[in-house]
Amino acid sequence: MTTTPHLALHTLREGHGLPVLLVHGFPLDHRMWDDTAAALPSGITVLAVDLPGLGESPLGGEPPSIEAAADAVVVAARAAGIERAVVVGMSMGGYVALAAAERHADFVVALGLVDTKSTADDDAARANRLRIADAVSESRTVDAVLGMPGALLGATSKVARRGLTARLEEWIRSQRPDGVAWAQRAMAARPDRTEVLARFAGPVAVVVGEEDTLTPIEAAEHLVAAAPGATLVVVPAAGHMSAVEDAPAVANAIGDLWAVARD
Repeated sequence: MTTTPHLALHTLREGHGLPVLLVHGFPLDHRMWDDTAAALPSGITVLAVDLPGLGESPLGGEPPSIEAAADAVVVAARAAGIERAVVVGMSMGGYVALAAAERHADFVVALGLVDTKSTADDDAARANRLRIADAVSESRTVDAVLGMPGALLGATSKVARRGLTARLEEWIRSQRPDGVAWAQRAMAARPDRTEVLARFAGPVAVVVGEEDTLTPIEAAEHLVAAAPGATLVVVPAAGHMSAVEDAPAVANAIGDLWAVARD
């Protein structure tokens, strides 16, 4: 049985009414949302969580799972007095947001899915995740994922936003190896959740960087096709880290989702 860790929950903006809860990607933490939160309309309460074993959060229980992470996110929010939220997840955070919508439908009022997908890993991707998890565990370093900015950033950012590579490397280097390994194993074990979108009753916004090669536009279109009435926002000149590469564009999409959800 998996225990629920007490995750770190950060208030990025004070506001009122329906809050926005941001869930980060791998292998990062809540800091990836700082610029996006700052660009959201004033008056919105914006919170961001650190997933199990990442940022300031303790490691999750065994076995690692996206379901356990989703439960822990909702427990942390409810412990802070939040009973309903617009939940926005990027990449791994999107997997967690979908699991939260499936397991805690009363909590998730609206879904924002940023540079993510609903399908499970194929055999090759799953094996690669487990290989990286083993390498990180054995070396007790995050060296195996330090090269990820090259895949996370779009082609334009690598030329026009050169400082982002060092910024992402700094965030990755600050993570704990056991947390990185836990997250990889959790993602490797996740199921296909496309049907969750078909059943979800609230509004859905799908955001994808035009230059995202990890979860490309085709993956975003798959999400939109599965979710009745979902909106699609393609962020020009951005890759998998669209929320960092063009925070105002992603903030606009989240703000529009929040406006629909609160009505």
